[in-house]
Amino acid sequence: MPGCVRYPAPGCIVEYMEGNAVQIAMVTEEVGGRLRLLLPNRRETRLTAARLLPWLGPLHAADAGREEAVRLLETHKKAREELAAAVPVMDAWELAQGEVATAQAQWFAELFVSDPDPDHVSAYGRALLACKSHFRFQPPDFQVFSAETVEKRLAEQKSREEREALIAGGAAFFRLLWDVACKKRPLPPPSAPSGRSGAESGSEWPAPEVADRLKELLRARMIDPESQEHEALWRMLAKGLPDVPHLPLQLLVAWGELPPHYNFWLDRADYAPDDTWWQEHADEVEALARAACGDDPAAADLPLCELPFVSIDSASTRDVDDAFFVQSDGAGCSLTLALACPALLWPFGGPLDKAVLHRGTSIYLPEGTCHMLPETLGTGAFSLLAGEPRPSLCVRVAVDSEGQAGACEVFVARARLAANLTYKDSQAVLDALAAQGRVETSGGAEAALPDNPAALHAEQLRLGLDLARRRQKARIAAGAVIMDRPDPVIRLEGEGAELRVDVSPDDPAPDAQMLVAETMILASAAVAEWARERGLPMLHRTQDVALPKEYAGVWTAPQDMARIMRALTPSSLELQARPHAALGLPRYTPVTSPLRRYPDLVNEAQVVHFLRAGQARWDESGLAELLNSLSPVLEAAGQVQRFRPRYWKLLFFRQKGDKAWWPGVITEENDAFVSVSLPDQGIFVRGKRRMFDERACPGMAVEVRLGKVHPLYNEIQIVEAATLEG
Repeated sequence: MPGCVRYPAPGCIVEYMEGNAVQIAMVTEEVGGRLRLLLPNRRETRLTAARLLPWLGPLHAADAGREEAVRLLETHKKAREELAAAVPVMDAWELAQGEVATAQAQWFAELFVSDPDPDHVSAYGRALLACKSHFRFQPPDFQVFSAETVEKRLAEQKSREEREALIAGGAAFFRLLWDVACKKRPLPPPSAPSGRSGAESGSEWPAPEVADRLKELLRARMIDPESQEHEALWRMLAKGLPDVPHLPLQLLVAWGELPPHYNFWLDRADYAPDDTWWQEHADEVEALARAACGDDPAAADLPLCELPFVSIDSASTRDVDDAFFVQSDGAGCSLTLALACPALLWPFGGPLDKAVLHRGTSIYLPEGTCHMLPETLGTGAFSLLAGEPRPSLCVRVAVDSEGQAGACEVFVARARLAANLTYKDSQAVLDALAAQGRVETSGGAEAALPDNPAALHAEQLRLGLDLARRRQKARIAAGAVIMDRPDPVIRLEGEGAELRVDVSPDDPAPDAQMLVAETMILASAAVAEWARERGLPMLHRTQDVALPKEYAGVWTAPQDMARIMRALTPSSLELQARPHAALGLPRYTPVTSPLRRYPDLVNEAQVVHFLRAGQARWDESGLAELLNSLSPVLEAAGQVQRFRPRYWKLLFFRQKGDKAWWPGVITEENDAFVSVSLPDQGIFVRGKRRMFDERACPGMAVEVRLGKVHPLYNEIQIVEAATLEG
């Protein structure tokens, strides 16, 4: 190898590592292994011989002048850089891996260059040093990595480079987005795509590929803020930003990637809000729709139940899953409830079923309803629409004059409803019937029934209300706790940043709502007892807590309801049949909403399968496995149902401003805080004790001003309170 030397004497060209880069120099003095080196920039440095890279030379005249030495250094440096750029480093690795474990730079140079000089050897050394994914420098040799190691290191290198690009392009952009979110500045327009980073292009926007990764990261953090997968990266990107709830969501909205008031709770529940989620199961859905309408013998051969059932729902309801018929029987009566029966044909375990199980329940929000089933099934083929024969699970229960339930008969049939009524119309008829009763007692002109569709079914409504009152009285005698707390209506108008919220009391329909509630509770309790008698495993809704006897009754005062609610525990879905304290029932099996709730669909399927096959569809272990999958789904959907309406209520208060006064009732007070119920808006708020009259106590009527409202953070406070006299 011409020009190569073994010892770094004065005049020798040498190289060493400094700042993770190869540096070239000429030895000007050597004493006991310590060297004085001249650099291309004409400066000098001292170095031990041990730090030199293991390729030396060529050796030039030691007495060459300084300018000549610098010229030689520049010449060698340029030659080596050009040669290194042309080194076929991948070919070198292909030839070496599997043949040698380690080799020196000279060995690699000799693979491609006959009789390489020091510049060639240096060029190969430089190229191998730069290719850290395939080689590791262990002086004086280079370790050759295996193909498996190379693949792993390349993946690590790519991840590292992407991470560095994200941090470089993302941290400043996140700060920009936060300023936009705080309305400190508008979002500047993105620059034309150039493939360069934001800093290189002079734009505040990151490069497109970096922007895509930032979006993915923000969405991932929005959906699961507790995830540790990107925790370190997130901390670096969000450094300097406030540690506030839902920061990723705020940045995405500021970016324009999500609209204002975006419902991130649906993302956290992995719940598709529209009616397109089932399209990949379209064949199953269409087949089910045809079968429900009579194409399948299981539905077509069902006997027709001739009873003129009626349903009562909200005016907007399209997924009608229950209807009733009440027949007087001397001192008592008989209730027959028709329940929509998708369970008769449902493909449990199939792709569509798994998708529906993943939804778990319908979600009812001010901005719209998210149906558990595909709408073509839930609001069409299986919905109990008036005049259309539908497969139904019928539950017949006798109720005596004291409201006690008797034997339960369960059968599957086709039901054809006489009418789909609304709460508003039904209440109007019930009010007219009540007025007629008062007239009969006191004398006078008879009150006419209202001119609405419910008037044709006045007798059914009268019988149904009478049954409901008997049942409610019997349940209260058994310890039932009934909270008469009407929910307000939340109405949205407009879109985006211009959206306005209105929260106001709903049209009262107490009798019609009680009629429906009591028939549903009765049917579920009757099916629970029917299943117990037959040893049929079911999913039960339980609330096994001991309540004082004086808690039984119908409660309307906010302070009373708050006091009793503190004694109650949340109900839970279990395999074991245990009491439901608030309902006053020894066991309760939800079965009346199979179009809207998956547990009801499962319980209905268990009953239908027993009626047709004489045995349970699932044993206890099968139900337990299903419940393990269902419970987290219902919990996630429940969070959407709880938090989203509250968000709109808080936005309503913020839009009204902090000068408005709101009537309320104190429900709880202590030395630090006072809690107030705002019945018209269906919300509890809290303020510091010092804001209230010293006489403040539960039940006291007050007016409050509200401020510091942040709907996204779920924050609202009382900023001023006044006692209402009288």
